[in-house]
Amino acid sequence: MPNASNQRRSDTASRVIDAPPDTIYQAFASAASLMQWLPPSGMTGRALEYDFSEGGRYGIELQYVDAMRKESGKSTSSSDISTGHFLELVPGRRITQSVEFESRDPAFAGTMTITWTFEPGPGGTTVTVTADNVPPAISKVDHDAGLRSSLDNLAVFVAEKR
Repeated sequence: MPNASNQRRSDTASRVIDAPPDTIYQAFASAASLMQWLPPSGMTGRALEYDFSEGGRYGIELQYVDAMRKESGKSTSSSDISTGHFLELVPGRRITQSVEFESRDPAFAGTMTITWTFEPGPGGTTVTVTADNVPPAISKVDHDAGLRSSLDNLAVFVAEKR
């Protein structure tokens, strides 16, 4: 019988944001704008490389604000470093990217796929983020909270740009 802790899973979060899909899509278009909203609460971020084009590579580091945190990061004791590619970019509709964490722990290994979709509707755009093939060492509770936090940050970011 397979060990349940080694099973890959999908995590999803959604939020309606009061902005058109093209405005939300543009929040991903530069490393500077992405790093203003992507890091979840309790983290800051910096882009190590960022080529926002289909097939383009990116690398980001998310640093825990509280470096004395008892839980360790995936890459260092206080940070998560990930790299990947933009697999599909459909302006105003969808962004699909691969993500790999830099870690010595095999429980963080493998390629996760993250898809962001933007659906216009009443009250704005429903933004849905789906992470597939989530490494087993990433806590579902923490990942769900991080996805929701990033969506909340995105809503504030686009509101401030209007």
